Amino acid sequence: MGESRQELIAWMNDLLQLNLTKVEQCGTGAPLCQIFDSIYGDVPMTKVKFNVNAEYQFIGNFKVLQSVFLHHKIEKTIPVERLTKCKFQDNLEFLQWVKRFWDQFYPGGDYDPVARRKGQGMTSSGATAPAAPPRAPSVVSSRKVSSGAPAATGIAPRNRTPSTGVQVAQLQAESAALREQAEGLERERDFYFNKLREIEILVQAVADEDAALAESGQPANAEKDLLIKQIQDILYTTEEGFEIPDQADGVPDDEETF
Repeated sequence: MGESRQELIAWMNDLLQLNLTKVEQCGTGAPLCQIFDSIYGDVPMTKVKFNVNAEYQFIGNFKVLQSVFLHHKIEKTIPVERLTKCKFQDNLEFLQWVKRFWDQFYPGGDYDPVARRKGQGMTSSGATAPAAPPRAPSVVSSRKVSSGAPAATGIAPRNRTPSTGVQVAQLQAESAALREQAEGLERERDFYFNKLREIEILVQAVADEDAALAESGQPANAEKDLLIKQIQDILYTTEEGFEIPDQADGVPDDEETF
């Protein structure tokens, strides 16, 4: 199945020194271009735009990526139209392939992603993140303070407790990040659930076909029957204490659940 969403995001952030939070951000094309730049070192990163928010702008980045594939004779079709929709499933599957390709061809050594993209970064929406202003160096007084007595400056110490407004802003940012993380987990859950559901339907169809053959007196395939039973055992085995939710809890009205 390949790496999970969290593993892929952590890998990209470590390799590219970005702060990506969603697989869907690969739909801009910019992170994908730089991943291949880390392999070949010849991607024209000046043409790759991280500060993009519209689908037509994403296509420009994917044109750069397609030229890289053509130049290095990479026989893989890039589903640009689907990727630029920034849907979870399409971008997850393509990114899993990219990770496998990178594992095979990454040459190792030092790679400076920030310098290669001229300092561009990405926010959660895909736009460029402004660089943080430089911090002023702290100044330490050269005067020695006698032990046991505080230095008399005549200035009352400042209250360093964050204001209520700052605290509220911090809580709102944390809440938004948690909501975004929860939405990503829900999409990932639905993606794998749908995969399992497709397997279940396929297995059930084969089992029904075998049952019909048995009723007609035709010999059954013992090896295939055993394989079907083993797959069904895996699909329907639950952990101790697990209970299948009622439909009222949000489970779709389907023939069977697991």
